[in-house]
Amino acid sequence: MTPDILFLRVFCDPDGGHGNVLGVVRDGRAVPDEGSRQALARELGLSETVFIDDAQRGTVDIYTPGVRLPFAGYPLVGVAWLLGLERLELPVGSVPVRRADGFTWIGARAEWVPPRTLRQYADPQEVAALAVPEPGEWVYAWAWQDEAAGRIRARGFPGRGDGIDEDEATGAAALLLADRLGRAVAVTQGSGSLIMAAPGSDGTTHIGGRVRAVAEPAY
Repeated sequence: MTPDILFLRVFCDPDGGHGNVLGVVRDGRAVPDEGSRQALARELGLSETVFIDDAQRGTVDIYTPGVRLPFAGYPLVGVAWLLGLERLELPVGSVPVRRADGFTWIGARAEWVPPRTLRQYADPQEVAALAVPEPGEWVYAWAWQDEAAGRIRARGFPGRGDGIDEDEATGAAALLLADRLGRAVAVTQGSGSLIMAAPGSDGTTHIGGRVRAVAEPAY
């Protein structure tokens, strides 16, 4: 089977710009084994590629160009928008979905997030001026734009050495940051992507954003 791949921009700005490009293989049966999925994700070269294994139950499988992920933020927000389900199913657990005012939200636990180094800087200009660090750790660089309003400027550096030097929008890191801060935040990441994140009342943290389909994965 030839995979049917849809491309989405996740965490767009209010005008539909920016956002991180996601590859979605609509029918995972077209790429049935882990090795083939990893090879396709590497070929596409996107931050992440997701395979839908059961569109009715929301069972999905997520890959970067180099590794399989048990959980990731922006792929799940994108798939939640696409499938219109109330839940998605992952190896780590069940992910609730909700929609409001043009945003798609998912809820997850901070312990599901793979390791990230959250590194605070003094101001947004310092974050904007950062050079890409050497591979070795996943660094989420952030600074307050307006602390009272909960507005944050951030950049994400995966540090995996897999060709993705900087992530345009990273839901999992924003989720972890909102959990650590214990408050709702609006994160502007990368060139202008917008991520909303807020702690929930049940031990989960919620991330949300706008999603749109695109014809191809070009930035």
